[in-house]
Amino acid sequence: MTVTAGLPPLTLYRRDGCCLCDGLEQRLRELEPRPELVLVDVASDPALEARYGLEIPVLAVVLAHQLQELPRVSPRLSGAALDRWLRKCLAALSGAPESA
Repeated sequence: MTVTAGLPPLTLYRRDGCCLCDGLEQRLRELEPRPELVLVDVASDPALEARYGLEIPVLAVVLAHQLQELPRVSPRLSGAALDRWLRKCLAALSGAPESA
């Protein structure tokens, strides 16, 4: 798997059978090059279920050794627009300027 240049591994909190979760995972996997995805099923852990419940899907990233949740992604974003959104969110979280 090729990791998208400049993007750290992304964690996707999801639940099996969730159409929004499946859709976001698919759109992330369609990015070229594809970002590294860590899939976490919230139903596998009562603490995660309590934390995320109906808020899934939730994207997160580890920055400066801390898990940071990204804002909710629109289900309409895909391809280049999703890539731009990811980079903008990551830049805002890290305090770095956006890369082109």
